[in-house]
Amino acid sequence: MVFPFSDVKDFNIQLTDEHELFRKTIRQFAENEIAPKVPEIEKTGEIPEELIQKGIELGLTGVGIPEEYDGQGGGALLTAILMEELSRVCPAYGTALMVNGLFTYPVLKYGTEEQKKKYLPPIARGEAFSAHANTEPAAGSDVAGIQATAVKKGDKYIINGRKIFITGADRAKYLVVSARTNPPPDRRKRWWGITFFIVETDWPGVKIGSKFKVIGLRGEMPDEVILEDVEVPEENVLGPLDEGFKVAVDTYDHGRIGVAAQAVGIAQAVFEKAFNYSLQRTAFGRQIMAFQAVSFKLADMITQLEAARLLTYWAATLSDQERDEAIFAASMAKTFATEIAEKVALLGIKVHGGYGVDEEVGVERFLRDSVITTIYEGTNDIQRLTTIRMLLKKALGIDVLSM
Repeated sequence: MVFPFSDVKDFNIQLTDEHELFRKTIRQFAENEIAPKVPEIEKTGEIPEELIQKGIELGLTGVGIPEEYDGQGGGALLTAILMEELSRVCPAYGTALMVNGLFTYPVLKYGTEEQKKKYLPPIARGEAFSAHANTEPAAGSDVAGIQATAVKKGDKYIINGRKIFITGADRAKYLVVSARTNPPPDRRKRWWGITFFIVETDWPGVKIGSKFKVIGLRGEMPDEVILEDVEVPEENVLGPLDEGFKVAVDTYDHGRIGVAAQAVGIAQAVFEKAFNYSLQRTAFGRQIMAFQAVSFKLADMITQLEAARLLTYWAATLSDQERDEAIFAASMAKTFATEIAEKVALLGIKVHGGYGVDEEVGVERFLRDSVITTIYEGTNDIQRLTTIRMLLKKALGIDVLSM
């Protein structure tokens, strides 16, 4: 036994020639179309609309959505490769396109057929964008702390609440929104009583508020979403009534693989920049690569980068296989890859010396972006709790949520 797995063959990554062809296509697009716009994005904090349209034309908004709903298909591994290659050039652009997954995944997994047919095709075709509105001022990592309310009135629910740090809300036509439909029966079941709804942003009472000026991801900074007496038809309830906590957790279990892949892309970009700079820059009559102070940093960077990539691809493979172990593999990948991205970014700055903190050189932005990855989609401390929870459940049959 290879605890918590049953067989060494569980440590397997299933890559194909199609994956590599896809990767090369995305890399070419990122380098030719996105890279020239990065200085503008960093300066303005906005991604040019024509750049978004080029991604749509390439079919990127349909990745991960089944063909029957006008998507391109592909699973977690293909999506991870997409996120990695986009983030290698511009993490904000990767976020702008891939945030749709936090809407499409729960709709695919928990939605009715009518909901899937109505909401997924426009997203797959790039005609509409979507976002996931769950976080609140008093409920971030504590998903059970949701305070927004949804009161049943006839065949509708009336939603009131305020959501914060909602990525992509300013562009979204559709939102998945969590709200409390019933009080929890007791403290041990405080997760119960939350329900998810599909909300259209042009409905009366939905307001996209101020944008949060966060440290990184310039071009895709999150927004505030205010819901005031928003009437939502009963058919827009997403998933089981009062069990939206499970919908949220499942969505994040799946989505955090994308964040790990984003971190891998960041680390790859910084390593390439640092490696190339170390060959070009001279000091004391020698290339700085010749000094151990630099070469050892580069050796550490590539070692940690490849370990993060393997862990991320492995988690994605388990997810595509629909294995239960994918949950804590995803948590481990997210924790490790994002923290490695932060370390690699800092090492990359040090290799560049004074140029490393110059915005024009374009290295320091990856450190800012890497910090975001350690926080969103579940902070890394929450990922560590998830990992331990899954280990205890696997070994002893104990679910700490029920304790």
